[in-house]
Amino acid sequence: MEISRKTYICAKGEIEVYRLENSRGAWVELSSLGAGIMSVGVPDREGRIENVALGYANPADYLYDGPCMGKTAGRYANRIAEGKLRIAGKDYQLATNCGPHHLHGGPEGFQNQLWQSREIESGVEFSLHSPAGDENYPGAMDVKLTYTWDDECRLTLSFEATADAETVVNLTNHTYWNLRGAESGEALLQEVRMKASRWLPTDPTLVPLGELAGVEGTPMDFREWKPVGKEIAEEFPALKYGKGYDNCWVIDGAEPGRPVENAVELRDKESGRVLAIDSDQPGVQLYTGNWLKGSPRGRAGREFEDYDGVAIEMQGFPDAPNKPQFPSQILRPGEVYKRKIVYRFMTK
Repeated sequence: MEISRKTYICAKGEIEVYRLENSRGAWVELSSLGAGIMSVGVPDREGRIENVALGYANPADYLYDGPCMGKTAGRYANRIAEGKLRIAGKDYQLATNCGPHHLHGGPEGFQNQLWQSREIESGVEFSLHSPAGDENYPGAMDVKLTYTWDDECRLTLSFEATADAETVVNLTNHTYWNLRGAESGEALLQEVRMKASRWLPTDPTLVPLGELAGVEGTPMDFREWKPVGKEIAEEFPALKYGKGYDNCWVIDGAEPGRPVENAVELRDKESGRVLAIDSDQPGVQLYTGNWLKGSPRGRAGREFEDYDGVAIEMQGFPDAPNKPQFPSQILRPGEVYKRKIVYRFMTK
């Protein structure tokens, strides 16, 4: 494994960018800004290596971007209704940065922080200290995210977090994938399959109602391979609320510490590339890049359009702190939050 490092400057200071290249010439680029994925170069069925992760030409452009491109969202990924949080009998008001709701930890969430970084065997370890009161969350939190890359083109993300007071945590990666190539345009012909027989209906502002619904007979059914855009224009409330898919599914059988193999899969028939995702997260937010237009320019200098990439965010349920029937995202002193995501790239 060859690992190289470059330094760039943004408004918050120095960004460390690492490139991990395996024996097959496939690579991953990681940034200390948001502990994020900037690019993933993997072969197609003919052996041609091309980047399949959307990203910006300028590493500094990731700071405060709208799409949260490739970065680690936190303290709490996804939405918390009206920014309201009640922990250990005390009420907290978080920033409302997505209409009336709190999104991805707020304006200064983990995705907009410069993480500490160090090279490890076959990868990079990123770490971040979030002080008590950060974005008005209770308790100080320490987070570690380890990326490793191997010769089988497996990218493994291992998340850990501890806190000195009761708080909440929900960490995920927010990469947008286009297996035909990051600059190839609309990604809706990519096919998705997921081990999810239920999903979380929402109100029109995309906050879960609290119930789990079956996918049978709806556009939310991805239990068999289906182009992600096949039913995106259907007259179905969830697809109208967000101008496409921006919803959470329940991964069948997921438990912390017990990853579900092939929890979600993405494939592109033209290139032959397949992305299989293993994870122990209880849910997955599938987002079809409905609002990518207006983002910073990509590496080829072109402007991204809506639906140019698909985000597959393995995570806890949105608004779980306000929905006691959902799997808990509470983190208490003495506990360690541990979650894993494995991206496996192959061809067929």
